[in-house]
Amino acid sequence: MNQQRYPLVSHLRFIIPSLLGIILFIIPIPLEGEDGITIPIALLSGWLQEQIGTFVPAIMTGLILLTVLGTFITKFAQPAFIKKSPFFHSLFNVPIVWVIVRVMGAVFAIMTLFKLGPEWVWSDATGGLLLSAEGLLTILFSVFLFAGLFLPLLLNFGLLELFGALLTKVMRPIFGLPGRSSIDCLASWLGDGTIGVLLTSKQYEEGYYTKRDAAVIGTTFSVVSITFCLVVISEVGLGSYFIPFYAAVSLSGLVAAIVLPRIPPLSRKPDTYYNDQEGKDTMEVIPEGYTRFGYGYTSALAQAKRNNSVTKFFADGMKNVLDMWMGVAPIVMAIGTTALIVAENTPFFEWIGVPFIPILELLQIPEAEAASKSILVGFADMFLPAIFASGIESELTRFVIASLSVTQLIYMSEVGGLLLGSKIPVDFKDLVIIFLQRTFLTLLIIVAIAHMIF
Repeated sequence: MNQQRYPLVSHLRFIIPSLLGIILFIIPIPLEGEDGITIPIALLSGWLQEQIGTFVPAIMTGLILLTVLGTFITKFAQPAFIKKSPFFHSLFNVPIVWVIVRVMGAVFAIMTLFKLGPEWVWSDATGGLLLSAEGLLTILFSVFLFAGLFLPLLLNFGLLELFGALLTKVMRPIFGLPGRSSIDCLASWLGDGTIGVLLTSKQYEEGYYTKRDAAVIGTTFSVVSITFCLVVISEVGLGSYFIPFYAAVSLSGLVAAIVLPRIPPLSRKPDTYYNDQEGKDTMEVIPEGYTRFGYGYTSALAQAKRNNSVTKFFADGMKNVLDMWMGVAPIVMAIGTTALIVAENTPFFEWIGVPFIPILELLQIPEAEAASKSILVGFADMFLPAIFASGIESELTRFVIASLSVTQLIYMSEVGGLLLGSKIPVDFKDLVIIFLQRTFLTLLIIVAIAHMIF
């Protein structure tokens, strides 16, 4: 692996696709006429939503129904063409619990699209929040299309090999993760948590992350984008406090990322790989005679050389897209709708918030009873705490709730549903425990910062 042996075309094969990937997924650009930034992939996604948003609910319903049909055909008929395709066999041959969830997703999608049955299933606050022209599934349709199609630019042409070698010295001692995971975090932070989950899932399936790595990155580094943070702080009427708000979110999120991987359930995830495959080189050990940059760059050139087919590039991209559309959408629809129905139509989240009242009072949070109702409702949807908090008078309390809602991360209507729908090895029980751990840990840090500000 001597760098000198590679001709100019090999260097360009690494540099050009990787630069395109960085531009599309990582380079921040200001939003025109707004305060905030985004990334080109999110802009492309937004443009597509504007063009065809009204048709996407019907398209997504069709994709969910196709997923259920493919699942039943695979389960009962087991056709040879699906058995021979590892991709389609993995997509459709799922455990019975996911068959049930996919069927639920299809039922909810049909009820919501055609407004059938009881309104509490398809209203704008429940199923309609997920399946409408501006709903989450419409956003996911366009995000997954562009992110999935162009994801090979980040994954296949050596960028992760270079960053893996350069950043292992930072990521491994602090977070216990390979250096390449830094790209997942950066793409989430500047773009969207769903992109982080997509990146992590693909890296896990390809043998670059262990089960523990994938679980930690998916639940800890799929952070809320800067753009959404602006929306949250504006919703609670504290837009002028964005800088201290984002500082509180960043500091508490950093502490959670350091602490949570070191305690159960994340610490108990095995350091084995997907389907018991051999792990691939994640640049942990640098061979003698190489600098970190030299070894990372040489490895990047070797990786780029292995991916010189345009056909394979688009085939891999479309597999990513189909995997996300058909593997994730039914689960988001089923679990997200269920969580929102519970949040909107029952006092469940009020009841489970009651134990927080004495804790909030001990932490000297004004209007503790009103605040307690919003503490755990974020498990259903990330925007619900901000909506619940908008009627609270105390600025300190609204600041705490807004900050907490962003650091909780595990929202069943988005990242939580995506994690369950992906191959990342976390189950519902894990997500509940991690959500509670993040809530307790980050609450203490956020409250301390809030008392300094107000």
